Amino acid sequence: MKINTSPSVVIRIVLWLFMIIGGAFYALNADKNSPLFNSILFHIISAILGLIVLTLAFRAAATGGKELTKGREGNIPRLETNRLVTTGIYSCMRHPMLFGLTLLPLGWALLLGSPTFITFIAPLEMLFIIFMVIIFEEMEVKKKFPQEYEAYKARVPMISFKRSCLGKLFLNITLTQKR
Repeated sequence: MKINTSPSVVIRIVLWLFMIIGGAFYALNADKNSPLFNSILFHIISAILGLIVLTLAFRAAATGGKELTKGREGNIPRLETNRLVTTGIYSCMRHPMLFGLTLLPLGWALLLGSPTFITFIAPLEMLFIIFMVIIFEEMEVKKKFPQEYEAYKARVPMISFKRSCLGKLFLNITLTQKR
């Protein structure tokens, strides 16, 4: 199967999968004798919270991804753009998909019910994802759209916690499907 995307995107996806799977393996091994890990009530509560966080993460990624397709013209690799997208969710935050993906380690950790993953590994992975966004994503977009991106960056924050923006991010799919 041929993947039509840039090496940079493939490397980030592989790295992200390695973190999620490796973090889970390490944490589950570390937690196997933990009283909290062996509590059924903890697992039920944790799993419910995990499903909620994962649902939000996937909704955010899908909302951002759907809008990002407007930045594709012609035959370019998947997950790439050749036009700067500043509409929809991108009008209130620059990295909505990556904001959603930042929630995935926490959602996965909660779903697994691993105290070590929830308290230590997931926060470290979330920080690493933020670091990758700041360093790599911002750098690539600046390189692709130098002046246009600087103007966009000056008026739109990387992430927005405004209620209206979060509503667009997490509820957009549901609202779109009801129409």
